[in-house]
Amino acid sequence: MTNQPPQLFTAIDSLLAAVDDGTVLPAPAERVRLREAAGLTQAAVAQALGVRVPSITAWEAGRAEPKGERLEAYRRLLEGLAHRYPAPATPPSSDVARQLAPQSPASTPPGAPPAPSPAPKPFSSAPAVPGPPTTPATQTPSGQNAPEPENPAARPAASAHRPVRKRAAPPPDTDPSFPHGPLTVVDGNGCAYGIDGIVLDCPATTIPELVEWTLTSSGLGAAKLHRNGKDADPLVVLTAAAAMKLGLPERLEGHEQRRSLRLAADHPVVKQVEMAKWKFTQRGFGPWARIYRPAQPGRRQCVQLAVLSWDALDERSWPGVAQMEPADIARVLGIYAMRVITPRGSTAVCGLELMTALRPPTRAVQDQAGNWVSGYNPGSLGTEPMDPAPPEATAEHPVVVNSGWSGGFLDEEAYQWVRDVDLLTGEEASLPWAVGLDLNTAFLAAAARLTVGLSAPDHFHTPTFNPKIPGSWLVDLSHIEIDPRLPSPFTPSGIRPEGPAWYQTHTVAYAQELGYSVQPIEAYLRRETGAYLDPWHDRLKTAYSDTLADLGVTKDLTDTEFLAAMERHKDADPALAAVLAAIKATVKGGVGKLRERPQGRHYRQGERWPALERPTWRPDIRAAVISKARVNMHRKLNNMVKMTGLYPLAVLSDCVVYPSPGRSPLDFLPYNASGKPQLGGFRLGPTPGLAKLEGVQDLPWAVDLMEQGLNPARHIKGGDAVLDDGE
Repeated sequence: MTNQPPQLFTAIDSLLAAVDDGTVLPAPAERVRLREAAGLTQAAVAQALGVRVPSITAWEAGRAEPKGERLEAYRRLLEGLAHRYPAPATPPSSDVARQLAPQSPASTPPGAPPAPSPAPKPFSSAPAVPGPPTTPATQTPSGQNAPEPENPAARPAASAHRPVRKRAAPPPDTDPSFPHGPLTVVDGNGCAYGIDGIVLDCPATTIPELVEWTLTSSGLGAAKLHRNGKDADPLVVLTAAAAMKLGLPERLEGHEQRRSLRLAADHPVVKQVEMAKWKFTQRGFGPWARIYRPAQPGRRQCVQLAVLSWDALDERSWPGVAQMEPADIARVLGIYAMRVITPRGSTAVCGLELMTALRPPTRAVQDQAGNWVSGYNPGSLGTEPMDPAPPEATAEHPVVVNSGWSGGFLDEEAYQWVRDVDLLTGEEASLPWAVGLDLNTAFLAAAARLTVGLSAPDHFHTPTFNPKIPGSWLVDLSHIEIDPRLPSPFTPSGIRPEGPAWYQTHTVAYAQELGYSVQPIEAYLRRETGAYLDPWHDRLKTAYSDTLADLGVTKDLTDTEFLAAMERHKDADPALAAVLAAIKATVKGGVGKLRERPQGRHYRQGERWPALERPTWRPDIRAAVISKARVNMHRKLNNMVKMTGLYPLAVLSDCVVYPSPGRSPLDFLPYNASGKPQLGGFRLGPTPGLAKLEGVQDLPWAVDLMEQGLNPARHIKGGDAVLDDGE
C-alpha cells in the first residue's frame, strides 16, 4: 500500500501533462459530431487508421481510447476536422442569460405579474428577412446538384413575429436556421403541429398562402446530410379537414393506379398556384406534391406537401399513422425525418433520395481560372443517367429492344423455395413444430461494405473471374452439386440451374467459396468501383437499432430476454413501432427503386420511362444487394447443417422455416458449451443480419402447405405475408 500514492501522483502528473500538451482528445460526442459533419463513415475512419470499425465505435462512445501512433493520428484527424467544422456557439442557459441581461429601468418589479406577450402579428405582416446576396444556387427540384457555398445568412430568416402557440424545449442539436424542425402537420383549425410539442398558427386559406407562410414564417426545414448536399425542403402534411379548407377535394378519384392520381390541370387550386407564379414538378398535384419557384440568389424556394386523405402515407409502410391525431403524426414523421430523411414521397422514394443526399453527385471545385464551378463528387453516381449492360436490363428496356438482345438476363432475386416433401425424414416428421426465423433488414445487412460499379459497363470475352470486380458474368454453374434438402444458391427458385446463365459477382464468388472452379464465357464489368451504399447503410442501421432500443429491444439482452422484448415491442409505443416499419420499408423500397419498372397502361415496350432519366436507375446495384443477401442466407443454411444437422422446410426472401422440437428458436439454434451462440449460423439479436422469431405453427400445418405447393414461410405468422422487394 505504501507505493500506491506515488503511483497515483504519477498518473495525475501524466494526465496534467497531456492537458498542457494539448493531446487530450475531444469529448466522445464531439468526435461523433466532427466525423458526421465531414460526411465520413466509421468504416472510412477505421480504414484510414488501420483499425476495425468496432474500435472507432468504442472511441466515439468513450469506452476506449486509441494508443501510441493511432492516438496521434486520430487526434490529428479530429483537429483537422475541428478547424474545418468548428462547433456552433452554445447559447447560455436561461438562468445565466437572465443574470447577464442588463436590467432596464422599465423592468418588471419583483412580485409583479409578468407582462403579457404581444399578440402575434397576422400573416401579411411577417415577411421574410432577406439575407445578403450570394452565389446563385443551381439546385432544382428535379435533383440537379451544383455548388452552393454555405452561407447561413442567405437562408430565409425566421420571422421575429412568427406566432407560436406552444413550444417544448428544443432538442440540443436543433439547427438555428430551422428552429421548428423539418415538418409540420396542419389541421382544419389552422394549427400546425411540429416536433417536440411545437404548435404554430397557420393563417393560410389557400395553397399559395400556405407555401408563402412555410417559406417565410414557419421556420421549417432540415440541414443537409452531407457537406456537398443541400438543405431539405420543408414538409407540410395536410389532414383531410385542412385539405378541404384549402380548396382541395377530400379524396382523389380516377381509374389509374393510386400512385399516379393527381388533380386535373384545370382544377381551381392548380390554377391558383400557377397564377401565383409557382410551379409543380412533372408529378403534378398528387398525394405528394412539390411546389417551387426557380432558385433565387442565395436560397431555394420549394415546399413538399403530403395530403393524408389522398393516401400519402401507405398503410403497409406507415401502419396506423394516417389515423393518428395530428400531433402524433408529427411525432412519427419527425422521428423518421431526424433519423432517416425528411419524407418526400413513399418510403421507396425516401430510400432512393437518402442515397443521393448522402452521396451528392456534385461538389464545388475551382477551375483553372480560380472560379468555383460544379464538379463530380468522387464516390457518387454523378448527374447523368447510365444505360445498363443488356443482361442487367429488363426486357422492355430500349437497350434490349433496340439491340435485339436475346442472350438472357440476370435473375438475382430473393429466395422463394420449398423443400420437396418426399425429402422429409421420419425424424423430421416426428417433430411437433415449424418455427420461422426472419433476418432483420437482410438487404440492409447485404449493403454493408458492398463494392459496386460507378462507371459504365465494359464487355469482355472469356475473362478470368475476379471476385473483387463488380459486374455480370455469363458462366455455367449447373455442374455444382448441392444437397437437395437445401436450395441452390444460384437461383431464386432454389432449383439447380441448367446450362450457362448470367450471375452477379457475389453469386459466382460463392461458387468458388464452395470449392468449385468457374470459367466465365463473357462478362460486363465496371472499371470504377466504390462502396456507394456505405453511408446509406450506416444511417439506416443506426436508425433501425436506435428505434428498436427505444422500444425496449437493446443489444445487451440475452436471447431469452430478446424474444420476450420482441413479443411486446409493437405495443410499447405505436408511434415508434410505425417509425420502425417505415425504416424497414425504406430499405426494401430503396433497393427496389434501383430497378423501377415502367408504370401506366399507355407504356409501349422499347420506350424510355421517367425512371431511366435518373442516375440512380441502377439495376446492377440492386442485383448486387440481392445476390449478396441470398448468398448470406445460403451460407447460414449450410452452416446450420454442419452445426446442428438441421435442414430447412422453406425459405421466402429473408424468412426460413425449420422443424423444431419446441416452439422457440432456442430449441434448435446452435450454442457452444458456454451458452453463447455459435458463429456462422442463425443468431438472435436486434441488429441487421441477425434473426428474430417470425412465427410458430404445428408441423402438420407446414407439411400440408408444402404438399399443396405453397410456401410455409409466407404464412408462418398466421396471415398472408407478401414478398416485398420494393417494386
